[in-house]
Amino acid sequence: MQACRLCVLLIFLVFVRGAASVAAEGAAASAARPKLWRAVHVEIWGTTDGRSLERAIEAALVPMGINVIILEVNYRFEFESHPELRSKWVLRKEQARKLAALCRKHKIRLIPLFNCLGHQGHRQASSPLLAKYPDFEETPSIPKTDRDFYCPSWCPLHPKVNGIVFALIDELIETFQADAFHVGMDEVFVMASEKCPRCKGKDPAKLFAKAVNDYHQHLVKEKKVEMLMWGDRLLDAKETGYHKWEASANGTAPAIDMIPKDIIICDWHYRKRKSYPSIPLFQKKGFRVLPASFNRVDGALALLEYARKHDTGGVLGHLCTTWCPASWVAQALVKEEGKKPNPRGVAAARVLRACMEKLREDRPGPRVKTKE
Repeated sequence: MQACRLCVLLIFLVFVRGAASVAAEGAAASAARPKLWRAVHVEIWGTTDGRSLERAIEAALVPMGINVIILEVNYRFEFESHPELRSKWVLRKEQARKLAALCRKHKIRLIPLFNCLGHQGHRQASSPLLAKYPDFEETPSIPKTDRDFYCPSWCPLHPKVNGIVFALIDELIETFQADAFHVGMDEVFVMASEKCPRCKGKDPAKLFAKAVNDYHQHLVKEKKVEMLMWGDRLLDAKETGYHKWEASANGTAPAIDMIPKDIIICDWHYRKRKSYPSIPLFQKKGFRVLPASFNRVDGALALLEYARKHDTGGVLGHLCTTWCPASWVAQALVKEEGKKPNPRGVAAARVLRACMEKLREDRPGPRVKTKE
C-alpha cells in the first residue's frame, strides 16, 4: 500500500511539473509576441533584397519601432523539396536564416507569406507551380491575353496541389523558424469556374472556405503556428460599399462564417474613407484584425484612426504594405550614396514613417460597442 501511494505521488509530481513547464513555455511565447503590432509587409526578390532588408532593420525599422515584418516570399526561395518551383531569383536559405536571426535579436516577429490559391501569375505568365503543373490551374482554357482576365488561381479541389504547396510552406516555416504564417488569398476572382471539371457548379463560398480550412488544418492544427490571411474575399462588396478589389463580388463572402475564428485577418484598404465597416464586422464575427494600408498617407492615417476608435478588443495594431521589393523600401529608408530611391519605395517609406509616428503616441482610442 505504501509503495502504491508513493507511485501515485510521483505521478502527480511529474504531471504538475509538466503542466508548469507547458504553462511557462506558453507564457514565454505569449510575452514574445507584440502587444501592439507595428508591422510592415515587404516583398523579397532574392539575396540582394535580404541584405538590403538587414541594413534597413538596424538603421531604420528598429528605431522606428517595427516589431512585425511580413515577408512575402512566394516562389523566390531556395526550395529543396521542389527545386523545380524556384523562381529565377531566389533568397538563399543561409541568407534567410541570417535574416531571421537578426529579427529575433531585435525582438521582431518575422512572418513568411506565400500566396495561396490566387495570384498564381499574371496575364502573360503563370507562377512556377502552374507552369510546371498546368493541370492544377482553375481556368486553363482561358487565354492569358483576355482583357477581363486578371490572374490565374490553382484549383482548390485538385487532389495533388496541397501536398506540393504544404511542402513549400513547411520549408519556409522551418528555415525562418516562424511561429506564424501568412497564406495570402487576396483578389481571388476565379472561383467555381465553369471551365474547371472539379469546381464547376459548386458554391464559391464553400470552395473558398474549403481552401482556408485546409491551410488552417495544416498550419494551426499540425504545425502549431498562427495563420494570417488577407480579408477581402470574406467581405461582401455590396453590403460594405467597398469596390470589387477590396471586397468580394463573386460569391465568396459567406465563407466568413465557415472558417475558424483564430485566423488573423489582414484587412487592407488604401483610400481615405469616412468609415471602414469591415473593422467592426470582423471583430463582431470573432476575428482578430490587422488593418493594412498602402501608399497614401491620408488613407493610411484615416484607417489607423478609425480602427483605434472602433477597437472592441480585436484590433492588433497596424500593417503598412509596400508591394515592392524590400531593396526599394530600404533605399528610401536608408539613403545610400550614389543610389536614387525608387518612387514606389519612397511612397511606401513615407506612409510607414507617418503610421509608426502615429502609433508611437501609444494612445488607444475609445472602445466602441457594436450592436448585436
